[in-house]
Amino acid sequence: MTPEALVPRLPSPLEDVADERFARHGVRLLLKRDDLIHPDLVGNKWRKLAPNLRAAAGRPVLTFGGAYSNHLRATAAAGRLLGFPTIGVVRGDELAGRPLNPSLARCAADGMRLHFVDRATYRRASAPEVLAALLDLLDPEAYVVPEGGSNSLAVRGCTELGAELRGHADVVAVACGTGGTLAGLAAGLGSGQRALGVPVLKGGFLGEEIRGLQRAAFGEVRGAWTLEERFHFGGYARLPAELDAFARDFEERHGLGVERLYVAKLLYALVALADEGAFPAGTRVAAVITGRP
Repeated sequence: MTPEALVPRLPSPLEDVADERFARHGVRLLLKRDDLIHPDLVGNKWRKLAPNLRAAAGRPVLTFGGAYSNHLRATAAAGRLLGFPTIGVVRGDELAGRPLNPSLARCAADGMRLHFVDRATYRRASAPEVLAALLDLLDPEAYVVPEGGSNSLAVRGCTELGAELRGHADVVAVACGTGGTLAGLAAGLGSGQRALGVPVLKGGFLGEEIRGLQRAAFGEVRGAWTLEERFHFGGYARLPAELDAFARDFEERHGLGVERLYVAKLLYALVALADEGAFPAGTRVAAVITGRP
């Protein structure tokens, strides 16, 4: 049972969008408005966090993220709403002596205890000895949620996203950070549908991460999914002028605020792919809107 403070709006709305950049190729664009699920736990953050919070059962939650992590903000908000302590292990010890950026300031305002670690330690945070040391230092009783909230519970939670889209789209596209949403989405889709992931980080590592998440959640790799890795624009939180201009244009065309770290890259990729002929005429493409500006 979901606590009242976390009751979501489900299924999230599916909106038809008239955009000539798709229409001229015979492609229909739909927006899966997961940004409207919950005012504080937006989009895939609700889908991934809710099952983990049930497992935590009121214990302190320790989790991980960078300086602009949407996942840290959502976890901190959940802690405020439900009254449990939260601890955020933040990548980059150089940030410890600086004023908090708006994202981390929001986490702190929601009661999250921030602990900054150097980048080498952060990369090894999932190693048993490193995680044990962090728990000993911060709270040995804490329930651990990995970076981005992506674990087997989160993946199973995201299968409902795919189930909500059965019969409504041929291709379902989502921006990817840690891969948990795509792993669950693909598993939840129906026969003949496929999921398309647009990684927002560079590196080419995400495919194996997603396969590992699916094996952990289901014991096997499930669903039809692919990654389109050309649209990271240099890496996470990179916002070149071209991408910002695209996002502003999309906002003006459709009256929808476009979140820049994930959603802008997703929509840019879909426009480019439509122009390249990646979607046959008659294809219904649903873009999962996972966040708000």
